[in-house]
Amino acid sequence: MKRNPLGRTGMMVSELCLGTMTFGTQTNEADAHAQIDMALAAGINFLDTAEMYPVNPIRAETIGLTETIIGTWNAATGRRGDYILATKHSGEGLKAARDGARISSKTISKTIEGSLKRLQTDYIDLYQFHWPNRGSYMFRKNWQFAPEKTGMTAETVRAEMEECLETLTREVERGTIRAFGLSNESAWGTSQWLRLAEEGKGPRVASIQNEYSLLCRLYDTDLAELSAYEDVGLLAYSPLASGMLTGKYLNEALPEGSRKSLNKDLGGRVGPRAEAAVAAYVGVAEKHGLDPVHMALAWCAQRPFMASVIFGATSVTQLAHILEGADLQLSAQVLADLDATHRAHPMPY
Repeated sequence: MKRNPLGRTGMMVSELCLGTMTFGTQTNEADAHAQIDMALAAGINFLDTAEMYPVNPIRAETIGLTETIIGTWNAATGRRGDYILATKHSGEGLKAARDGARISSKTISKTIEGSLKRLQTDYIDLYQFHWPNRGSYMFRKNWQFAPEKTGMTAETVRAEMEECLETLTREVERGTIRAFGLSNESAWGTSQWLRLAEEGKGPRVASIQNEYSLLCRLYDTDLAELSAYEDVGLLAYSPLASGMLTGKYLNEALPEGSRKSLNKDLGGRVGPRAEAAVAAYVGVAEKHGLDPVHMALAWCAQRPFMASVIFGATSVTQLAHILEGADLQLSAQVLADLDATHRAHPMPY
C-alpha cells in the first residue's frame, strides 16, 4: 500500500488508516483484534484512536476502552513496533470525565500516562489534541462558531499554546511521544502552532485530523494551501460521512446495527440536501461501475494534501470489503464527474 510522509517527522504512513472508535461498543474485542491483524496484513501501518473512545454512545464507564483493547492486542502479539499509533488528548471535548478539563500543562502528562497504560506501550507515535480549547468549526459548528465570542484574544491563545508546547517538549525528551498533531483545527490555529515551533517553543505540527469527504470539503481552501506549503498533511476522518456515502441509508433505509440506528441524525449530517447529494454521488459510482465505498475512499486518498484516510469498520466483513478497493485509482473522467456533482451539491450539511 502506498505510504505518505507524516509531516516532517520522517515517519511514513499508509494512505489508509484503521480508525478504532467503535472498538468496545459496536465492535467487540475479538473482532477488533482480528481487524488489526487484517489491516496490518493488507499493508496498513497506521492506527488512530483517542482517550475518549469508544463512541456510539460516549459513556463515562466505557471511556478508554478502545485504547485498552488495542493494548491487549499489543501485549498478546508483541507487535507494537509494526505500526504507527496515533491517539488524542480530548480536553473539553471529553465532558463525561475530568469535567472537560482544558488541554494544558496540568493535564497533558497525566493524560499521556493514562493512554500509555491502557495501550500497554512505552510510546505514542503521534499525539494529537482532539479539539482546540478556544472552540472549533468542525461538527457542523461552522454555521455559528464565532471566534470573537470565545473570550480569548490572540495573545492568550498563543500563551496557552506555548505552555502546551513546553510540556510536549518534555514528553518528547522522555520518549513518551514521537510527534505532535492537531485535530478539528483551523488554518489560523495551525499557523500559530507552526509559528511557535519555528520560534523554538516546541515540536512542529505534523498533521491535522479534520473531517473530510465528498460531502464535507471545508479543507479545500485555506487549509489545503497550508498543507501544501507547510508539509502538514490531512488525516481525514469520516471519509464515508458516517456511512452515508455507502448509499445504505438512501430511501430512508435503516440497517440494523448501523451507526444511524444509534445516532439518528449522524452528528447533524442527515437532511434532504445531504440525501440528494448522496444519491448523486452513488449515481456517479454506478455510471462508472464502481463500488461507492471504494470510490469515496479513493477520491480522498488522491487529494494532493492527504497524509492518510481514516476509516472505520464495525466488523471484519466490512473491513474486508473496504480493503478490496485499497489500490483503486480514479480516472480523470470519474474525477470530473465528482467535481461536477460537488458544484451541484455544495455544503450539503
